[in-house]
Amino acid sequence: MAGNSTATRNGAAASRASRQKLALAAMLFAVSMTFIDQTIVSIAAPNITAELGLSASGMQWVVNAYLLSLAAFFALGGRLSDILGHRRIMLTGTLLFVVSSVLCGCVPSGDFALTWLIVFRATQGLGAALMFPAALAVVIAVFPVDRRGRELALFFGLSGALTALGPLLGGWLTAWTWRAIFWVNVPVAVVAIVLTVLARVPESRRRERLDVVGAVLVAVGMGLGVLGFQQASSWGWGSVATWACVIGGAVVLVLFYAYERRTAQPLINFDVFRDRAFTIDSLVLFFAMLAFVPVFFFASVYAQVSLSASPNQAALFLLYFFIGFGIASQWGGKILDKRGARPAMKIGCALGAVGFYLWAQKLTDLSMHDQWPYAAMAGAGIGFLLAPASTDAVNRSIGASYGEVTGITQTVRNYAAAIGMAVFSTVLAHVSADRITDTLTRRGLPPAEAEATAGRVSEAVTGHPDGRAPTGDGPIAEALRGAGDAIRMDFAEANQWVFYGMAIALAVAFLFALAHPGTRVTGKPPED
Repeated sequence: MAGNSTATRNGAAASRASRQKLALAAMLFAVSMTFIDQTIVSIAAPNITAELGLSASGMQWVVNAYLLSLAAFFALGGRLSDILGHRRIMLTGTLLFVVSSVLCGCVPSGDFALTWLIVFRATQGLGAALMFPAALAVVIAVFPVDRRGRELALFFGLSGALTALGPLLGGWLTAWTWRAIFWVNVPVAVVAIVLTVLARVPESRRRERLDVVGAVLVAVGMGLGVLGFQQASSWGWGSVATWACVIGGAVVLVLFYAYERRTAQPLINFDVFRDRAFTIDSLVLFFAMLAFVPVFFFASVYAQVSLSASPNQAALFLLYFFIGFGIASQWGGKILDKRGARPAMKIGCALGAVGFYLWAQKLTDLSMHDQWPYAAMAGAGIGFLLAPASTDAVNRSIGASYGEVTGITQTVRNYAAAIGMAVFSTVLAHVSADRITDTLTRRGLPPAEAEATAGRVSEAVTGHPDGRAPTGDGPIAEALRGAGDAIRMDFAEANQWVFYGMAIALAVAFLFALAHPGTRVTGKPPED
């Protein structure tokens, strides 16, 4: 009897371990689509801009619509997964994401192209916002707290490694058609759904109502704020519209906070921020994400403009970043399990700040070979801190639901990414226009014409320099003819400001990491 009992227990343990692995693989494939999509679109951005006739600011909104939708609806996705079930919402989000991806790839040419892309990129973001917190909640639920750091490090590390496929796939698929970068999500989604079914992930839900008013307020507040930052490059920082959006968004978010504190079942329970460690984890994630997602877009465009790289070469440029990220993420998870989150966050923030700073200094060398060690260092910094900060935040929220906590941390991360894209895009547009204006003025163009032309050149940068000189005999054509090398250097100098900004963001994150209490959590995980 004892032997049979032992065999039964061993069989049950083996079956549980098998389902855990299948669940981890399923959720990994699902969320990898959201990571791949961020990088793959950055690689194809120049081709999309050229074929559809979009402006640079329009293309930035194609990228930013996805990030903004992610930030605005993550908290909603977390609560829906609690109320309706993690597995159900994960599958719903996956289907919405992949259908939106197919529609993005089917965008028609013409005046409606930009609107079409922005709308379905936003619905992609909504699908990801439903899918990601539910998927992460499933992973957290199936592993005990003492194994969670290692498993989530594997989760984030492998998803980061799969993200590296984005640039590689983007370069290869763009050579065929950029539309395929959206269609590639279909087979990934099919694998994720099949593995989810095979894993037999147990369903769980909470009988609570959905805070619709809170969901609307947080979406409007975040949307207005990012709109103001994003459009500052074209409206100007002195524009009433710019500040109306920024201040209006802040006011709506304050109203959201006040409403959440009064409602019985809020979208976000702000009581979790009473835990100092949870607050520090969230702040570290916020400042780190100001750099993490935007670097894909800016490094890709820099490589294709200033280095005259092809999409495939730009993909290899980003691959250095992900090699550092993937290796360091595994170390970060081990440090979390053994010593807690604080050491990993301190190492990651410091390494990332130094890496981005040294990378910025090398941008004007216009040599990919000289930059790869610093790109890898910056990636390693993010890899060290990402999983420990995210996992520690979840572990600290004893008594909260998985969906609620992951909704909060992912809202912080993606709102920061959207803000980073908006602010750094504004910086890049202004500085590059100023540098190009100076270049054209030195080549004999009157200041007024130089400024107007620089604005158009900055908008028209697609990352597909073909070496052809402008035609015509006018003063503008004469000034631009032969100025390609100087303009590429101007663009590199403008990108330096962006990368220095990323280094500053990691330095601020390091200061917050120092304030972490440093204690470890080994107790009961959050309840469902």
